[in-house]
Amino acid sequence: MNRRISTLLVALVPVVALFVLLSAVTVPFVSLGPGPTFDTLGEVDGKEVVEIEGTEVKPTSGHLNMTTVSQRDGLTLAQAMALWMSGREQLVPRELVYPPDKSKDEIDEANTTDFRRSEDDAQYAALSYLKYPEAVTVESVTDPGPSAGKLNDGDAIDAVNGKPVANVDEFQAILKATKPGDDIVLDYRRKDEANPIGTATVTLGTNPDRDYGFLGIAVVDAPWAPFTVEFNLANIGGPSAGLMFSLALIDKLTTGDLNDGKFVAGTGTIDGEGEVGPIGGITHKMLAAREAGATVFLVPADNCPEAKTDPQEGLEMIKVGTLTEAVDALNTLSAGGEPPRC
Repeated sequence: MNRRISTLLVALVPVVALFVLLSAVTVPFVSLGPGPTFDTLGEVDGKEVVEIEGTEVKPTSGHLNMTTVSQRDGLTLAQAMALWMSGREQLVPRELVYPPDKSKDEIDEANTTDFRRSEDDAQYAALSYLKYPEAVTVESVTDPGPSAGKLNDGDAIDAVNGKPVANVDEFQAILKATKPGDDIVLDYRRKDEANPIGTATVTLGTNPDRDYGFLGIAVVDAPWAPFTVEFNLANIGGPSAGLMFSLALIDKLTTGDLNDGKFVAGTGTIDGEGEVGPIGGITHKMLAAREAGATVFLVPADNCPEAKTDPQEGLEMIKVGTLTEAVDALNTLSAGGEPPRC
């Protein structure tokens, strides 16, 4: 009996060792797969994904879904093997997703910053497409700083000391002629129905990076509209939602359905000029879109070669290089025409 038990125990050693190896040892890989999709025309947690206040919002129908890629880190060998065998997940070296010279928190923070930047660019691109005129626009106010409590994010500065300014270059030229301690008077427009126009007198401070007066704001030349736009999606890192945010904003501000009531999904970065850029994980996003019910997918032009390697049945791939091309393609599709395809 003792010999049988000893033999059994010896036989179990490699089995136990394999079990420990599979369940306890982590691998230097991250899995990428289809993530959740969000309708930019809809709501999340009771809030509109694209919320507009201060102007008429037109009714919409159908879907304009942004898509995401799921990431799983800290995988055990067993989990990695199971995900790989599922055929839905892609394993990539961890250093490609989380460079070793940066912490995970630093990377997550950078992704969040990119996402917030994409929200601003999406708004600028949509307003530019809709022909809103440019203004010297306050992007941020340093707090504490000389302008804190006097200027707000989103204000349009029309004049400095009574002199009109049409762009940032003209604005900076006036500012560079000042010195710390000077008072300047700014005429501004504000996205506030109760107080749409105002003036602010600011005493300029000092900054070690310059010898002229410090105003404590960041400004940009951007199309300006007298209403506010909020994008209410949290914890979605990266800039790839830009295109779909812009399209939702255009759809809500114009008459008719941009998507003709269809379930449209897509992805793509966007800059303030409306240029659509490529993204990562296009095939995962297409799978997520098809499983969510989409029949049309907007593909950044530079992603078309990769997208064609794994087409999804029943999902039309429309090629877009700019915001204007995306709108034109959807209008063509609605009219029964033939839009550009991958």
